[in-house]
Amino acid sequence: MQVAGKIAVVTGGGGGIGGALAARLVRDGAKVVVADLDGDAAARVVAAIDADTPGAAVAVGADVADAAEIEALITRAEVEFGPVDLYFANAGVAGPVGLGEDDKDWLTAIDVNLQAHVRAARLLVPGWLERGEGYFIGTASAAGLLTQIGSAAYSVTKHAAVGFAEWLSVTYGDRGIRVSCLCPMGVETALLRAGQNSGDALGEAATRAVTSAGVVLTPDEVAEVVMAALDEERFLILPHPEVLEMYRRKGDDYDRWLSGMRRYQQHLLDSAPDA
Repeated sequence: MQVAGKIAVVTGGGGGIGGALAARLVRDGAKVVVADLDGDAAARVVAAIDADTPGAAVAVGADVADAAEIEALITRAEVEFGPVDLYFANAGVAGPVGLGEDDKDWLTAIDVNLQAHVRAARLLVPGWLERGEGYFIGTASAAGLLTQIGSAAYSVTKHAAVGFAEWLSVTYGDRGIRVSCLCPMGVETALLRAGQNSGDALGEAATRAVTSAGVVLTPDEVAEVVMAALDEERFLILPHPEVLEMYRRKGDDYDRWLSGMRRYQQHLLDSAPDA
């Protein structure tokens, strides 16, 4: 997939990975609709893009947990630039710490981290099948292949996002629809620091688990890896290559891996600054 001349939608585009992806896509010749729940943040990303490439991106404030707003977002892209070629389902939330207090935060995590992908695919796949091409890129996480210490909801929904991307590829991969799944580990974004700022020991351990497991990348570094993967039409995008070895070890001896994760979690809790 060469992105030059293509039309892309990037959700969660008001900063972090999404903002970096939007900027890189435009730099590589694409037209982009930058969507974010925070419309002002999306507008700031587009303003920065406009400074170098005027008219190549538009900002939309949108709640991608809402199917009607996703549909409006896709329609806006068609009106501004043309039919959507690439859809980056990148918006995400951290979810509650631990098991959560009630269903509300769980439902939000499910809506944003998983259902937003499903709802977008429902709208896009029929047209892509008619055209014989389209590209769906879902942002999951290394937590979707491994797990996330500290947040059950984040871990579960990211596993589900990986599973949905796999299903899309299996079902439509021979009919012109490409699918990639982005699974980074630590990336310097507000989401990375959500647990650290939660005031909860388990939440703080969640951030330390990620930051101590490998290098923390910048969003621009992740965008670079994503573009290379799209060029190869690679399904699994791993900005942290070591995640693949971790995943292999998990599958090689699941019980040993679980035992090791329990020890790692306890070490993080015991070594907390105020422990």
